[in-house]
Amino acid sequence: MTGGGETWARAYYRNTSGKELRSVLTLMGPGGRTVELHCALADHDEPGSCETPRSPSAGDPPAYAAVAEYAGAGPAEEAPLLLRAGSERAPRASD
Repeated sequence: MTGGGETWARAYYRNTSGKELRSVLTLMGPGGRTVELHCALADHDEPGSCETPRSPSAGDPPAYAAVAEYAGAGPAEEAPLLLRAGSERAPRASD
C-alpha cells in the first residue's frame, strides 16, 4: 500500500480454525530492503489485519512486493504452513 509518500504492507484475515495461528508479513522493496512482521491471530471469527510499519517510499509502487504466510501455532518446524499469499506487481506501461 502507498499513500502520503509512504509504503507499507497489510494483510487481512479471519481465523475460523478454532486455534491460534501465526502470520508472517514481509514487505520487500528496492535495493534489497525488507521488513518482516510476526502476528499472532487469535482464535475468533472476527476479521482482523496485520500491518507493517509505514516508511518513506524508496521507489515507485511496482518496485515493492509483499508476502503473507499463515501457519499453525507452535515451533516453526512443527507447525504446518497453511497459506502463502503474495502481491502481484502492477504491469508497467511498456509491458
